Amino acid sequence: MAFFGGQPKTAPAMESQTDHDQREGADIPELPEPRSSTVIAKDLIVTGRLSGEGVVQIEGTVEGEVNLKGYVIVTATGKVKGPVEADVIRIAGQVEGNLVSHDHIQLERTGTINGDVTTVSFVIENGGRLNGRTTMVSEQPSTPHVEGLAPSQPEEADDD
Repeated sequence: MAFFGGQPKTAPAMESQTDHDQREGADIPELPEPRSSTVIAKDLIVTGRLSGEGVVQIEGTVEGEVNLKGYVIVTATGKVKGPVEADVIRIAGQVEGNLVSHDHIQLERTGTINGDVTTVSFVIENGGRLNGRTTMVSEQPSTPHVEGLAPSQPEEADDD
């Protein structure tokens, strides 16, 4: 009798992964492309230009321009030293540079912006600090709809 008591077990026959993929590949529907998401970690320093599409959450430091079609989130530990342009910008940390948003900006109570802001909609929570000028612009027809927000009403032009 063996030490562990029992007879040796035989491994089940494994089918080849390529055979399995070829057989079931025709049954699998195409999935939509996932929205890309990037996190710049707390102790990370990134120097240069960030551009692209998706969601970037900044927990560390970015020294340079951020130009994104999508969302930029600066957490309470995050710092940006440079201009930021995106559809939606949410600031809980520090930004030293001008901000341009094609939809809206939210400055949270722990956030600080040292720079000028250009946006369609701007929310400053009690405690949020803005050291700069604000320019409110009309929503452009090409501005993408952001889920979770009530659609804003376009401003009517005065016929003076």
